[in-house]
Amino acid sequence: MFRGTGTAVITPFKNGNVDYEAFRRFLQFQMENEVDALVVLGTTGESPTIGDSERSQLIKIAVQEANGLIPVIVGTGTNSTKKSIEMSMKAFDDGADGVLVVVPYYNKPTQEGLYRHYGEIATRVQGPIIIYNVPGRTGASMLPDTILRCLEFANIVGVKEASGDQYQVDYLISSLKEREFTFKVLSGNDDQAFHLCCSGGDGVISVISNIAPWKTSTMIRSILLEDLKTARDLHLELLPIMKALFVESNPIPVKYALSLMGYCANELRLPLTELSDTNRKVVERAMKESGVL
Repeated sequence: MFRGTGTAVITPFKNGNVDYEAFRRFLQFQMENEVDALVVLGTTGESPTIGDSERSQLIKIAVQEANGLIPVIVGTGTNSTKKSIEMSMKAFDDGADGVLVVVPYYNKPTQEGLYRHYGEIATRVQGPIIIYNVPGRTGASMLPDTILRCLEFANIVGVKEASGDQYQVDYLISSLKEREFTFKVLSGNDDQAFHLCCSGGDGVISVISNIAPWKTSTMIRSILLEDLKTARDLHLELLPIMKALFVESNPIPVKYALSLMGYCANELRLPLTELSDTNRKVVERAMKESGVL
């Protein structure tokens, strides 16, 4: 169910409000370019600034556009176990196929705290759960052995791994293969997705596929089909824009890139601000080098 390329989609704004029509058109663009999942209301979707009613509407639109053809995964993690449970339940009520639950941020739980956090969510929520490990944003890293402990909960089905530690990723994949689990390991970093999948991982939840969905999904699909030359060529072709999209905090650069492509306004919600003039040139140049613009 969760294998291949999932786009961590942006949330378009217009004059301070969610632009639902632009969101719908953007999802259609993703579907037409054959991504394998729509990941809504993650970091790239500016989830911390989205209200409850807006969340519900965005999820319902994504479910309508996916139309059962590909899964809709919704970001529901917070630094409160209780709130994460409530948001996950609501996402499933709105039609989500799975939820992406980030490691709790700011309060920096221990490994035991992380295990109990996900265990409590898995016990209370009826539906597939993907752990999201991104210590660069949360201040805490969920270690492989803690992730492996969570396999006792059948509805914890995968991890979006964005620790940046390739050994940690390889150790997890190796341990899973030894135990013959079908738990999915997905890259949370575009520049490491090629390497993770070549090591036996299952795909990527991607920022770059917002602007290059066909190339990204083809790259990952080629690895899974063992066509490494095609995958490697696409990985190297996309490297310039992979780097440029993180020249400032995500999703600032990708919002600007998509505004150039006509899919959204170059508008974010505070505390995020528009891409600087200097870095606009960096993104434009990388888009041209990667054949996106």
